[in-house]
Amino acid sequence: MSGRIVHFEVPYDDRERAAAFYGNVFGWDVQHIPDLDYTMAGTGPSGDRGPTEPGYINGGMMQRSEPFAGPVITVDVESIEDALGKIEAAGGKTVIPKNEIPGMGFTAYFSDPEGNLLGLWQSAPPPED
Repeated sequence: MSGRIVHFEVPYDDRERAAAFYGNVFGWDVQHIPDLDYTMAGTGPSGDRGPTEPGYINGGMMQRSEPFAGPVITVDVESIEDALGKIEAAGGKTVIPKNEIPGMGFTAYFSDPEGNLLGLWQSAPPPED
C-alpha cells in the first residue's frame, strides 16, 4: 500500500461558477465530461496515467450531494478490499464500496472514525502488450 494522496475532489453547487473560479484563480485546466457528469481538474501537465511531473496531483469536481458535502482526498492502495478491511477494523466505515473506472482502476469511499470522507484508489494493471 503506497498510502500517497493521488487525487482530490471538490464538490460544487454551480459547475460553471466553480470551473471559472478554479481556472481563473489557480490556472487549473477544468474539463467537464458530460457522459460521466464529472469535471476533471488538471493542476499541471498530464498523460494518460496522470501527472507527468512530480510534486502535484490532479483532481475532479462534482455536484454537491451526500456523501460529498466537502472536499475529499483520495489515497492510493494496492488493494481496496484489504484497505477497507483495515479501515473497518480500525473504526472506519465503508461509505461507497469498490467501483471500477474502466481502463483506469477502481475507487471506493470511506469515513474515518472522526467522520471525514476520504477516497481510495487502486490502479488497474498496466495493459499487456
